[in-house]
Amino acid sequence: MLSQADNETATNTNRGTPMGELFRRFWLPVALSSELPGPDCIPLRVRVLGEDLIAFRGTDGRVGLMDAYCPHRGAPMFFGRNEEDGLRCVYHGWKFDVDGNCTDIPNAPEGETFKKKIDAKSYPCMDKGDLIWAYMGPRDKKPPFPEFEWTQLTADCRYVSKFRLECNYLQAMEGDYDPSHGRFLHSTLADQNIPNPLDPNAINRQQRVFATQTDPNQDSDSARFVGTRRVTAPIGAKLEDTDSGVIATQAMQQNDGSWLASLNVVVMLPIFCTAGIGGKDTYFSNMRVPIDNESLMFYRLRWKYTPIPQADLDEYKHGEYYYPALVPGSWQTKDNVTNDYNIDRVIQKNYTYTGIRTFPLQDIAMMENQWGPIADRTQEHLTSSDYQIIHIRRRLLKAAEQLAAGQEPAEPWHPEAYRYRRTVATGATQQEALAKVKDIAFGSLLRQEMAPEPIATS
Repeated sequence: MLSQADNETATNTNRGTPMGELFRRFWLPVALSSELPGPDCIPLRVRVLGEDLIAFRGTDGRVGLMDAYCPHRGAPMFFGRNEEDGLRCVYHGWKFDVDGNCTDIPNAPEGETFKKKIDAKSYPCMDKGDLIWAYMGPRDKKPPFPEFEWTQLTADCRYVSKFRLECNYLQAMEGDYDPSHGRFLHSTLADQNIPNPLDPNAINRQQRVFATQTDPNQDSDSARFVGTRRVTAPIGAKLEDTDSGVIATQAMQQNDGSWLASLNVVVMLPIFCTAGIGGKDTYFSNMRVPIDNESLMFYRLRWKYTPIPQADLDEYKHGEYYYPALVPGSWQTKDNVTNDYNIDRVIQKNYTYTGIRTFPLQDIAMMENQWGPIADRTQEHLTSSDYQIIHIRRRLLKAAEQLAAGQEPAEPWHPEAYRYRRTVATGATQQEALAKVKDIAFGSLLRQEMAPEPIATS
């Protein structure tokens, strides 16, 4: 469990708080690029880290992110005129460029000189990987952009969408590195061989997941689970801190004597996780960006080194399994907390463990209802299977506390450490397999190495 003070530190991302200032030292996604479709397009309301902002794209295509309210008298900039390289307030005509500089004050005779004294609160932005990214920290602390491989590929190699969740970022993110939940929450019933009628591929993923999560030193039979899903062998992944976050590695000997090693990127600070399911040779990222302390925007990414097949894209967009259906005109999921995620009790009784259709919503139903929008972690009773959660909490809290004491985080200044992807590899020995999987997982577009099909988890 966490103390009440540590839980407050971990979950509060408002400006001026330890975790809020830590988050503001990183580049974070704040919108889909498609929400600003072209130069001088309609401004976009954005709320992130408890701040109300307006995003707009200038005449030259650059993106600005500024305070939602004009610094003159607080008029809403959402209604502004986006024209001629600036957003103009319709109340009194004050105009601001994408960097927040005031370029015109037409309603006062001293406007030509006074405008030089006025700046709107604004944040640097980048348009990469079909996302709008913002850096919301001190200008003199702005780090380089992280070297995510998927941001450097062509647009046909990735698919990203988003939807809103009604809970704190941490309890949502912790679901990604909860290593024992998958065999329950996302499973089918009985001997695990009954096809899931909600899965478009109708395959059983859980046995593959379980095979990589057991202790390689245990006899394989002792690690099996049946209808009761009782785990009799420990979850044997080894956690290692990296320059960007935490990875988990493990290896198990195969029947032919070779070793199979797997590497999972547990988290890249502050909110980048690589859990997911998708097509063959597909990689994943879940990015949960706080809207405020009780809600978040979930950016869900699938990417490949080669163009994503049209059949996979169609499934992502319309199949309602990998990505949930949305309420038209909003980012709210159609199955949500207000309608109990449209749980199907017949499906739950006969086929799947939850009866909830969409894969991520199986997690979200747990996250949003976990002691309310901000989980009270003083009530927890953690076990050995929660070791990844414990480790990440300590890493985040330490970084936030060090920043509050004046020590800047090192992670944003290692952009190359954000190349990691999850993968598996084989070797003649355990050491060889582990060394190989680490080398492959630390991706490089210069090498263009293709890893084996990644292991699918939630």
